[in-house]
Parts: sequence; C-alpha cells; structure tokens
Amino acid sequence: MLSGNEGQQAQRLLLWMTFIMSMVFAVWQALLNNFVIERAHFSGAEIGMLQSLREVPGFLAFTAIFVLLIIREQSFALLSLLVMSIGVAITGFLPSVMGLYFTTVLMSVGFHYYETLNQSLTLQWVDKEQTAGFMGKALSWKAAAALGGYGSIWLLMTVFKLDYVWMYAFVGGMGCLMTLGLWRHFPRFDTGEVQHKKVILRRRYWLYYLLTFFSGARRQIFVVFAGFMMVEKFHYSVSEITALFLINYVINLLFAPAIGRLIGRIGERNALCLEYVGLIGVFVSYALVENAHFAAALYVIDHLLFAMAIAMKTYFQKIADRPDIAASMSVSFTINHIAAVVIPVLLGYLWLESNAAVFYIGAAMAVCSLLLSLNVPRHPAPGNEVLFPAKALAPRTE
Repeated sequence: MLSGNEGQQAQRLLLWMTFIMSMVFAVWQALLNNFVIERAHFSGAEIGMLQSLREVPGFLAFTAIFVLLIIREQSFALLSLLVMSIGVAITGFLPSVMGLYFTTVLMSVGFHYYETLNQSLTLQWVDKEQTAGFMGKALSWKAAAALGGYGSIWLLMTVFKLDYVWMYAFVGGMGCLMTLGLWRHFPRFDTGEVQHKKVILRRRYWLYYLLTFFSGARRQIFVVFAGFMMVEKFHYSVSEITALFLINYVINLLFAPAIGRLIGRIGERNALCLEYVGLIGVFVSYALVENAHFAAALYVIDHLLFAMAIAMKTYFQKIADRPDIAASMSVSFTINHIAAVVIPVLLGYLWLESNAAVFYIGAAMAVCSLLLSLNVPRHPAPGNEVLFPAKALAPRTE
C-alpha cells in the first residue's frame, strides 16, 4: 500500500481517471438509445447484438495480464482511457449498424481494460481499512463527472441544438485532452509487491468468482433493457433520458460516500444481502410496471443499489494475496462478462416476445446472488473465505 504524500497523489490520480471515464461514458450511454433508434433504426435485436459486442472486450479482459508484461499498470490504464475517448469521439461520424458496432467495440476495449486496471490499482494502492470509503468517494466523483456530461448534453443539444455527431466528438476530444494532461502531470507510482503476470484461478476464491458471474449477468439486463424500455415503451426523449440520468447521479453524488462508509461498518455480507433483496423487488417491478413515472423511480433505485457492489470488491481485497490482485482482477472481468456476451443477444430476441420475461430472469439471477452472499463470512480473510464448505476443503495454497 502507498502511504503519506505519495498515497494521496496516487488516490488523486485514481479519482481523476474515474472522472474522465465517467464523463465520457455517461454521454455515450445517455445518447445511445435515442441515437441508434433515430439514426440507425435499431430494434431490440440490434441493440442486443450491439450490447453483446460491447461486452466482448470485457470477456477478453484476462489478456490485460499479458499486456502488463510490456507496460506498467498505470501507463496501461491511461492508454486505455485514451482509446475509450477516441472510440466515443468518432461514434457520431458512423451512424449505421456496422459503424456503430465498430465504434462501440473500440470504445469498449478502452473502457474494459481501464476498469480492470482501475480496480487492480485501487486494491493495491489503498489500505484495506480505507477501501470501502475511498470507493464511495470515487463513486461521488463518478457522479459529478456524469452530471457534467449530462449538463453538456442539455446545454449543447437542447439549448444550442448541436447534432449527435458533434456532441460525441466534443466529449471524446475532451477525454483525450484530459487523459494526456494526467499522463504529463502525475509521477509513476510503485504498486508495491510484484504482481503475477499469468492467469490465476484459485479454488479459495470460488465464491468471489460466482458472485462476479451473476453480477455481470444481472447488470446486463439493467444496462441494456431498462434504459431501452424507457425509450421504446414509454417514449422518453433525449432530454427526458438525460434528466433521469441526472437524478441518478445527483443521488449517487449525495449518498455514495455514505454507502461506502456503511459497508465498512456493517460488513460485506450484510451489504450484499441488502443489495440483492432490493434488486429482486426492482426487477419484478420492472416486469409489471405500466406507469412511466414509476418506471423512472425504479430505474433510480436500481442505479443506487449498484453502489453496494463495492462490498464485492472489498470482500476480495480481504481474502486475496497481494501478488494475485492484478491477475485476479483481469480474470474476474472475464468471468463477469461470460454471461454478458451472450445474454443481450438471447434476451434481445426474447424481448421481442415478452418484455416482462426478461426482467423476471433478472430477478431469478438476483435470487442466486442473494443465496451466494449468505456464504460470505462476517470477517473475511485469507483462510476464512467462505462459511461453507469447511476451511479444510478450501486450502489457502493452490
């Protein structure tokens, strides 16, 4: 762990990288459903395919560990931010099915490598006792950046009538310039213990792997279909979708630091159970909702509950050996995206037959996550990774 002034500087770098990622991605996401429907005439099938393609780089996130053989984690994270920003900047210039598939994959390569490396660096640079609180603070920075992005959409598209193409180019260009600024301003920080440069799968991390798998599967239903429902079923405009996202991030800005501190007090087990019980109710309500305002309220609650996912990361930090962190984050992102690559396509076709069935499947996944979370110990640590099976069946050495 870094300490003193160096540790504070490293945390500032993490926060600024989070700011850039959130600002750029928020604008891409907020405009996506309206852009693909208005300019590329997407149906549920095409949006499902696009979102599946978007998740392929996440599925391949384990390859980050091989790139780290030739480039430092910190430099790789900044390079990934740059690639993501370029992908967003050129999105508006290719308003066709194939063009959107290409720009989405390019953006996604940068996004998923960055997220993998950001999680790894956070767990290496921040002390275990401070991690939940720091991640809550990072969520508030993420919210502030997204608010800035949504504010720019309102100002440039609603007031000044800027077209999609220039909105994407503006925010992507800003992301590139800010990333280059970070590259020049911050020194290179030491990550401490040398990280393994190979794919690592350990039996004693099995519960974390399963929680990660169901989290990825469940999150795709929210990311892909909850927002799409707002536009297709309830006919939300760009301004209304942006307003909904603004509400989400204002709430995160206000409450995310408190959620991080709450997780530090109540522990990972209780936090995860709270998240999954809430998500079961939200997904069932999505399946039944017929009122646009109630649907919007569900969307906001859903988004807030995802802040509780901090608990899954701090659980892993407490049970992991430090040299495993970088490799394990790469592998966990791949596990997270196994279902994410397949689910949007399959459920995209199911969506054409029954919107409700898609959300009932999401509720079933949340139930699976709840059952798994009950196996998290009150005080996780190496050698105390799960309640069942007995510790003797899950040895620490592999």
